[in-house]
Amino acid sequence: MKRKRILNGVIKYVVLIIILVFLLFPLLWVLLTSFKTNMEAYKFPPTFIVKNPTFQSYINLFTVDNDFFTYYKNNFIVAGSTALLTTFMAIISGYALSRFHFKWNKWIIAAFTSAQMFPVVSRLISLYKILGDVNLINTHAGLILAIAAGQLPFTIMLMSSFYDGIPRELEEAARVDGAGRFGTLFRVVVPLVKPGMLAVGIYAFLLSWDDYLHASTLIQTDSLRTLSAGVALRYLGELSYDWSLINTISIVGTIPMVIVFFFFQKYMIKGLVAGAVKG
Repeated sequence: MKRKRILNGVIKYVVLIIILVFLLFPLLWVLLTSFKTNMEAYKFPPTFIVKNPTFQSYINLFTVDNDFFTYYKNNFIVAGSTALLTTFMAIISGYALSRFHFKWNKWIIAAFTSAQMFPVVSRLISLYKILGDVNLINTHAGLILAIAAGQLPFTIMLMSSFYDGIPRELEEAARVDGAGRFGTLFRVVVPLVKPGMLAVGIYAFLLSWDDYLHASTLIQTDSLRTLSAGVALRYLGELSYDWSLINTISIVGTIPMVIVFFFFQKYMIKGLVAGAVKG
């Protein structure tokens, strides 16, 4: 029995290592290619060991190419603003969904759930028409509103699950002491759902950082483009690619997400797990 348990443990770890290597290999390949020359990047069969690593792509990116940092700055503006807006709206709407129960409540939840089933492409035409009517095409404000609208159904339901875990007696005690509805929400309830707010904010930031379809459809001016759309339209040519530079951009572009996961991973997991516990 002891040998069987050891064998099962070895098999389990071997399988986990294989899965980990499979998932991390693309990132490793991007990192290795960023240290190659463009000629070496085109070699076939490809070289897995870089014989003469070079930092030329990184030097060119930080000293010659100014467009990249324009896209990078725009990405921070859009992702950060979207995360703040989505978190604030989820706090308000999630509380309403959790505390105000009426006959249409189930239909609202069904609408939020069904909204997750439609791909982004299916709503781009209507989004373009609506934003065009209010003169928000080719603006960061319009892009932020469009991305936030797509994230709100899930984030509202997520925040609602956190509020469901807060005893109503706390709110009743606050109202007895003279606190109004908003005072109760922001002074009593919101401090208790900080893990949920953090989870929603990180989720919104990461999805906004990687957004491509909204940015490429709603933004036409090059100076307003975000990183994904800017890289696709600026650095991917019709006949040939500078793979070394493209992979360097990919590495630099993933740094904020790696930092977010490194510092906030345990808080995000704690928040998501806590939101699943009610009562």
